[in-house]
Amino acid sequence: MKTLTIKLTAPLQAYGNEASFERRTSWHAPSKSAVVGMIAAALGMRREDERIKSLNDLAYAVRVDQIGKTMTEFQTVEWKPGTRKLTYRDHYQDAVYVAAVGSEDEELIGKIEYALKHPRFQLYLGRRACPPAGVLRIESFADTDPVKVLENMPWQAEKWYQNKQKRKAEFTAEIIADANLLPDAAFTQTVKDRVESFNPQGRCFGFRLTAKERINLKNPCYEQKSQDIMDYL
Repeated sequence: MKTLTIKLTAPLQAYGNEASFERRTSWHAPSKSAVVGMIAAALGMRREDERIKSLNDLAYAVRVDQIGKTMTEFQTVEWKPGTRKLTYRDHYQDAVYVAAVGSEDEELIGKIEYALKHPRFQLYLGRRACPPAGVLRIESFADTDPVKVLENMPWQAEKWYQNKQKRKAEFTAEIIADANLLPDAAFTQTVKDRVESFNPQGRCFGFRLTAKERINLKNPCYEQKSQDIMDYL
């Protein structure tokens, strides 16, 4: 299996889950459907394109490297002529995630990598108001799956965030993955996160099974501080 990692960072990110019209909440990490949508946009697939469903077959995992703060905004929406309502939407501020997708079809992963670097349509992190903070940082790895890649990848949080944790030698990161990628996980959860249709006239999602694990990542700021002390002594 070939795996592609995508660092997702922006001032605001939002990954909507099931919600009412008036209140839109967000998953605390990028959903698989959001990443599938971003890949589909990069490949030039329109919302009605049936080929999007095949992207559900990608192996998927995501790691939370920098925990964002929740921000709630409100918008006035005219949902029918002459009738307005206040709606509330949650976003995550200054969060950093590393998403990983994998496939035995190496040619497909190559196409996805090229498309993300040369997208046909605008990319955004969950909602249209949340563009990425610059060019996406993408890496590819041969002969490994998304979970193994994330277990071995160095901590990707911003330096200021790592420095805030400088008294800790390690940061505990959460990995959320397709359940088959974590067969020994003690806890699994079914989420409505499988793309059936992005068509605005009939947006629809199915269920998929997920699993979680926590891993410890070395904090480079802590290591640097320790070395400074040894040099001083």
